[in-house]
Amino acid sequence: MYEPHFVIPDLNTHTPSECSSQYVFVDSEGHVLCYQDHPVFSEGTPEFLYSYIRPPIFIGRSSDMNFRACGITGDALLPPGYLLLHLRSIGASLSRETLGILGRAIQLVRFDMTTSFCGRCGEKTRMKEDELAKLCPSCGLITFPRLSPAIIVRITNGDHILLARSPQFPAHMYSVLAGFIEPGESLEAGLHREVFEEVGIRVSDIQYFGSQPWPFPDSLMIGFTARYYSGEIRCDGVEIEDARWFTRDQMPDLPGPLSISRALIEDFLIR
Repeated sequence: MYEPHFVIPDLNTHTPSECSSQYVFVDSEGHVLCYQDHPVFSEGTPEFLYSYIRPPIFIGRSSDMNFRACGITGDALLPPGYLLLHLRSIGASLSRETLGILGRAIQLVRFDMTTSFCGRCGEKTRMKEDELAKLCPSCGLITFPRLSPAIIVRITNGDHILLARSPQFPAHMYSVLAGFIEPGESLEAGLHREVFEEVGIRVSDIQYFGSQPWPFPDSLMIGFTARYYSGEIRCDGVEIEDARWFTRDQMPDLPGPLSISRALIEDFLIR
């Protein structure tokens, strides 16, 4: 059974408790303030960041601790030992809870930074107190954090798995297919469309596998498995530059361990 990697307890808790708070510091591009290669969790804001952060956002609580995120703006001057590291580069070494906290922090900081002004009338917005949203005090428009649903699917044909390369992947890395859902489209319809557009084949026997919040930038990855039905591989040449059938003993370089794409592949390998 797949277990999601980005997990934060009390995900839907929007009201802080009276217990202590810890702060994390992230930017809207997915970078985390670290000391050496460890994320900084602090009881307050480091003095060297005073001029470079936005007001803190409550992102949830775990047991007896509130967690708040501060968005870093501009080119902060960091003391020796402090670095801004992308969550992708440090994620494999973090606990699931820490990944969940930082992933949620990055998404909410991005939401805060990109909705400073109302999209309808241009007035400055403010955070709502009773829910996770921005309110325009002028026209009353409520804006919620953006969430982009995307399917990700493992396709098999007997003892073979279909893996593909995007031009943006590191050299020699292949993964399962994925794509965003379009307006008015069901998950299943989006899956069939994406698979046919990217590699020119048809699939059947679609089964739900699991889901994973993915803060790069604001995706909800919904995982499925499917079986090859018909067609010949024909890469679109834009999103997919190569796609092949692989066996368990002839696998290419794979995605990192924190992703649902890797979980889909690992589940195939152990069967």
